[in-house]
Amino acid sequence: MKRNEIESNTKISIIPEPVKIISEKGIFTFNKKTVILTDLKLKEIAELLKQLLAQATGLNLDIEYLVHIEEKDNAVTLRITDNVKSLKHEGYNLKISQNGIGISALTPTGIFYGIQTLRHLFPPEMESLSQEKLEWSIPCAIIEDFPRFPWRGFMLDEARHFFGKGVVKKILDLMAFLKLNIFHWHLTDDQGWRIEIKKYPLLTEIGSKRKGTYLTRRTKKLDGIPITGFYYQEDLRDIITYANERFISIIPEIDVPGHTTAALASYPELSCTGGPFDVSPNFGIHQDVFCVGKEKTYDFVQDIFDEVMKIFPFEIIHAGGDEVPKRRWKKCIDCQKRIQKEGLETEENLQTYFTNRIVDYLISYNHRLMGWNEILDENLAKNAICQYWTHNFDKVLEHLRMGRNVVMSEMSALYLNYPYNLLPLRKTYMYDPIPNELEQKFYNQILGLEACLWTEYIPNKKRLEWHTFPRLIAVAEIGWTLKIKIDFQSFLKRLDYFLKRLDFHEINYASKDDFEKEDIKS
Repeated sequence: MKRNEIESNTKISIIPEPVKIISEKGIFTFNKKTVILTDLKLKEIAELLKQLLAQATGLNLDIEYLVHIEEKDNAVTLRITDNVKSLKHEGYNLKISQNGIGISALTPTGIFYGIQTLRHLFPPEMESLSQEKLEWSIPCAIIEDFPRFPWRGFMLDEARHFFGKGVVKKILDLMAFLKLNIFHWHLTDDQGWRIEIKKYPLLTEIGSKRKGTYLTRRTKKLDGIPITGFYYQEDLRDIITYANERFISIIPEIDVPGHTTAALASYPELSCTGGPFDVSPNFGIHQDVFCVGKEKTYDFVQDIFDEVMKIFPFEIIHAGGDEVPKRRWKKCIDCQKRIQKEGLETEENLQTYFTNRIVDYLISYNHRLMGWNEILDENLAKNAICQYWTHNFDKVLEHLRMGRNVVMSEMSALYLNYPYNLLPLRKTYMYDPIPNELEQKFYNQILGLEACLWTEYIPNKKRLEWHTFPRLIAVAEIGWTLKIKIDFQSFLKRLDYFLKRLDFHEINYASKDDFEKEDIKS
């Protein structure tokens, strides 16, 4: 192929759309003599780049570690420098000339994201991971980039259905490619307990297993398919290391005091009634929750968080707090005694008391509590993070103005478990995490956004991928790309190119017939 033919076939198609792209004439060609230049501070990232190129292209590039890095021809130069302060913590500068490639950033995180953008400049065939081609050309360009929001997340519910390490690692790989940086892991619910707690072995011996799932909410008929599975602590540490290498922080969710039927089936004495209970085959809100009048409930929860904090290094722990019916508390002697003893007025105040005790406990270990927006209360500890999903948005606005941090996961735009006819791709893409009602001086209180995948009716990997992609790709763009550059038609064109990459990863994404017809209607 002639050089001008190669140039005509090169294409700049990047998701998320960078802040600034300047196309230059010419191409840079990787070959067996190309080297990676870096210093020891970026050793792991350089090795990751080397491995990526080796797997995908067959090129086994040498790495040269230098004290004083000077660019040279036919090299990829990775450099930490203060000269790009305007690009902030996660930003990067990527310069591709005919002679070489330079990636500069303030931090290793920025270098990593620069490499992800570099990957987008290769043709989709690079993702096949089975190439023998020893020369790969990419277009020359100068790219300056940084994210709009610091929090760009995806939540996976493995309490309802368990998928395992392989699926989770594949998701983490794709998240890294899309510059998503938070993996929120919903590990406990009424239908299953998926995390080993050594002090309470029954949580997995009993709580990780259910006999089946109701076919519908109205008819109590089981499908006869047992659901089992949980993560040993060593499995979790392995996945956390894998995520850290991809600059993704994992936030575990231990949902309390509601959505606890699996825990109560294991330890029924923590309920208001004493049980017995079965791990629930049914979805929806369950009346039996933790008894927050009993002191042993607090001991139990603290013991669990002790082990969770030792496993997960990120400072934030998600404690749920959503959909907590108060019927049992109203009739419970222990709960009513607690209300009187603490001078509380209602059962709603009792949940805030419970949440604040967890907040204080986590703070004593330099951790921070996050919960769904039902935890919001004027007496809630100030440093608790709110995750908004539905209802009472006025209260969320009120707390934003009081200085509280919020992550946006609005159900109508970011709940990926809905089919595309209810949540079309356009609606997800056009969602803005900054509400019109909020004054500009409070914008920074919104940390970012997080897409959620609840798996009540998502029993397998194939269905998981169909619901997630391409909507998570849209979420990645609106979390990273500046608002003034959000353009759905541009996104669709780039998406078509990106989906070719997913083909090589054998991802069962939704077809255009699934998501595009709804976008046309809208």
